[in-house]
Amino acid sequence: SDTCWREPAKDTSGPVLRQLIVETFANTQVIGNIVPDEKDLIQQELRKWIDREELRVILTTGGTGFAPRDVTPEATKQLLEKECPQLSMFITLKSIKQTQYAALSRGLCGIAGNTLIINLPGSEKAVKECFQTIKELLPHAVHLLGDDVSLVRKTHEEVQGSAPKGHICPNKTGTGTDSDRNSPYPMLAVQEVLSIIFNTVQKTTNLNKILLEMKAPVNIPPFRASIKDGYAMKSTGFSGSKRVLGCIAAGDSPNSLPLAEDECYKINTGAPLPLEADCVVQVEDTKLLQLDKNGQESLVDIMCEPQAGLDVRPVGYDLSTNDHIFPALDPSPVVVKSLLASVGNKLVISNPRVAIVSTGSELLSPRDQLTPGKIFDSNTTMLTELLVYFGYNCMHTSVLCDSFEQTRESLLDIFEVVDFVICSGGVSMGDKDFVKSVLEDLQFKIHCGRVNIKPGKPMTFASRNDKYFFGLPGNP
Repeated sequence: SDTCWREPAKDTSGPVLRQLIVETFANTQVIGNIVPDEKDLIQQELRKWIDREELRVILTTGGTGFAPRDVTPEATKQLLEKECPQLSMFITLKSIKQTQYAALSRGLCGIAGNTLIINLPGSEKAVKECFQTIKELLPHAVHLLGDDVSLVRKTHEEVQGSAPKGHICPNKTGTGTDSDRNSPYPMLAVQEVLSIIFNTVQKTTNLNKILLEMKAPVNIPPFRASIKDGYAMKSTGFSGSKRVLGCIAAGDSPNSLPLAEDECYKINTGAPLPLEADCVVQVEDTKLLQLDKNGQESLVDIMCEPQAGLDVRPVGYDLSTNDHIFPALDPSPVVVKSLLASVGNKLVISNPRVAIVSTGSELLSPRDQLTPGKIFDSNTTMLTELLVYFGYNCMHTSVLCDSFEQTRESLLDIFEVVDFVICSGGVSMGDKDFVKSVLEDLQFKIHCGRVNIKPGKPMTFASRNDKYFFGLPGNP
C-alpha cells in the first residue's frame, strides 16, 4: 500500500492478520513488512521471504483490485512455480457470499519453492473473512509442502473418518483387495499428466529443425513477372502511341526478340516480361487506337509516362535461391505445406494417424432409429470435427459395445494401422468399463488412470512403443 508505506499507522489489515494468526496457531512466529504498490519492490520483498527456508506461508494484503496501482497479483505470478487456482476460487466463492464486490478481487494463490503465497484483499473486513476461510487448510498445506508424511496421513485419516459417505482422499490409491472400492490409479495433477504425455509421445523427426534449416532451391518468381494486365515496354520510350508486337500470356517463355522504344507487347498478369522490356503500363492507362485485319490489337496509346520497374515483380522478389524458406515457424499446416509446394519441395509431412472409438452398449449412430434404453452417440462426431479443426484427419471411427473381447480385438486391429486412438467411455469404475484392463492385456503401460479435474477424472493415457492411447470419459 502506498498510503500505509508512507504512514504505517494507517495499516489496519496487517496488524489484524498478525493477531488472527497468533490466536489461531500456537507458537507461530509472524514477521512482516510494508511496501509501496510498486511491482519490483513487491517482488523484491517476496523473494526475500521465499529464500528463507524455514518460512512456509506468505500472506499479502492489498493491491488485488482494479485500480491502476493494484499490481500485487502481477508481482506474485512471476515468482510462482505452481499456481493453486482451486484455493483462489475457494476463497472467492466464500467471500462472494459475504459481498458481491468480492468478485472484483484478483488475488492469486501459488507455490514458490517450499512456500505458499496467498494474496488477500486490503480491507480489514475482507482480511478477517478470508483468513477464516483458509485457516483450517493452512496446516495441511504446510505439511504437504514439507513432505511431512505422518502428519499428512493423519489429516487424511481424520478427513475420511469425519466425512459423510466415506470420503476418499484424492491421494489414496487402492490396495487391490476385493473389499477395496477405490481406483488403483493415483490422482495426478493436470500439469503432471501433461508433462507425462509430452515426455512420452516421441516425435518421429525433428520437423521444426528441418524446416528452419531448409533453403529455397529456386527463385520466386523465377522470371520478371507482370503484376498487371497491360503492356510491356521500355521505360525510355515515353508515352504516346506504340505498335503492339503480340501478346504474352502466363506460362509463355520469356521473349528475347528485339524491342524498339515505340513498340510494346500486350501482357497478362503473371506472364514473363520480354527480355528487353523493363516496365508494364496497366490497361486502364492506355487507349486502343487500331486493330489489324485479324481483329488483333496493333496500335495503342500509352497515356502515362512509363517508369522502370513499374508493375514488375523482379526475379526472387518473394524468395531468392538459398534463402531460408521459413524465417520463423508457423504452426499451421496450411502455411507449411503451401510454402513447401511453392518451391517444389517434395518433403512429405505426415500427420499422425488417428482413430476415434466410442464405447457403450447404449450407443446408437445419429442415423439410427431411437429405441428404448439407447442414446445417440455424439462423441464420435465431436472428436472427428475437433481433429479436422486442428488440422488432423481421422482415419477410422467405431462404436464398441461393453465387451472385453470386442474391445480387445478392435483395439488390436485398429493399432495395426494408426498411431493414436482416442476413446470415449469405458475408463471409469463401472463393472462394464473394460478399457484399462484391455490395455493391460495388450501390454500397454498405463501412465495415468485418474486426473484431478472435474468433469473428466477417469482420463487415461497409455502407450506401447510408438502407439498411444487416450481414454476419455463417456460424458460429452
